[in-house]
Amino acid sequence: MSRVEIRKTYKLFIGGAFPRSESGRSYEVVDSEGNFVANPAMASRKDARDAVVAARSAFPNWSAATAFNRSQILYRVAELMESRREEFTNGVSLGDSIGKGRAGKIVDAAIDRWVWYAGWSDKLGSILGATNPVAGPYYNFSIPEPVGVVALIAPQDSSLLGLIDLLGAALTTGNTVVVLANETAPLPAITLSEVLATSDVPAGVVNILTGRTKEVAPWLASHMDVDAINLAGVAAEDVQKLAGEATDNLKRVIAPKSRDWLQTPTIEAMTSLLEIKTVWHPIGI
Repeated sequence: MSRVEIRKTYKLFIGGAFPRSESGRSYEVVDSEGNFVANPAMASRKDARDAVVAARSAFPNWSAATAFNRSQILYRVAELMESRREEFTNGVSLGDSIGKGRAGKIVDAAIDRWVWYAGWSDKLGSILGATNPVAGPYYNFSIPEPVGVVALIAPQDSSLLGLIDLLGAALTTGNTVVVLANETAPLPAITLSEVLATSDVPAGVVNILTGRTKEVAPWLASHMDVDAINLAGVAAEDVQKLAGEATDNLKRVIAPKSRDWLQTPTIEAMTSLLEIKTVWHPIGI
């Protein structure tokens, strides 16, 4: 007797849980030949707002965690990604319209990239921090700190590796994140959300939305409790408009740059999501 295949219901990832979209909507994802792949949830404005609330709630504990602890937590994610390598490979192959061999290499690069970021976590303070010479009986320290809640519009040309590149930079530096996944190829991001849910990453540190970029990105750009936004996955004609909407609360805007995602990023990917805090302390007798 043949059995009926159990198809996965694709949901959002907000606050460590998997809710359906508040609107109840979904949209169709197809492969390069037009064949049906999945019906992921279509996030609404309310879903974006809920994700920001979750990210803000998680920020104090995540940013206060020791850099070494964050490094261990992020490395655990890489271990879990390795255990689901085949699933990631299938998702990348369908979404990026490439063969399984090429997709496998991209997945390997994504896992290695995550380990690369995890290794940076406890080194940034030493490299970017400083003890500054000042006139007077004071110590003067410069200390890197996260900007806060970061919205990431995932690249449209790299469903997994590009996402990992943006996400790793934000998490390594102690920020919490709201991700709007690749619109046409969201499956790798959805699989990543399942990995994060079973890892040591605290609930709310990463929140992943799926849906239409043109619909959700403006709400993230204009949201008053988002401190920075990376527009990597936004169409060129929409960048200026979204950057303008981001000015109401002076959030940091990172404009999209054309790049080869297989190339190892520079430290600028992390410094762009940090602020340098200067602290004065009197010298005791």
